[in-house]
Amino acid sequence: MSLGNHLFHARKKKGLSQEEVAEKLGVSRQTISKWETDETLPDICQSKKLAVLYGLSLDELVEFDIDIKEIQEVIDRTSEEVTEKVDWTKAWGKKYPILSRYQDEVDTACYAVEMDRLLKSLEKEYGYNELDAFLVLKDILASVWKGRKENGK
Repeated sequence: MSLGNHLFHARKKKGLSQEEVAEKLGVSRQTISKWETDETLPDICQSKKLAVLYGLSLDELVEFDIDIKEIQEVIDRTSEEVTEKVDWTKAWGKKYPILSRYQDEVDTACYAVEMDRLLKSLEKEYGYNELDAFLVLKDILASVWKGRKENGK
């Protein structure tokens, strides 16, 4: 996504018009339009003002991704109580059907024993509580997955 698109989506996310942004920055509406269509670029000072106005860091403004930002906001707003009620296997199973059927195909008990051993090792060696050990193990698995994808395996 281009910087102009980032600026456009960040402005829309804040519910501001080009006129409102222009007024707050002391520039014309046409200037905002040119920035959003990549015809011109804001200077660093204007970019910093835009970031503040949109409630983003300068890095976030430049790399703004509305989908990721929205997902992060949903995660931040979701209480532990609601999280406990979600059937994550069913929810993700719509996108990844293997999650809905693997229990009938895989002897999960032997894998569960090994996973439990790894969790206990993280708890003992690093003093993590159960949840933290689980999250660390999940992150390690994600890292292995990413490495395999990068190496074409």
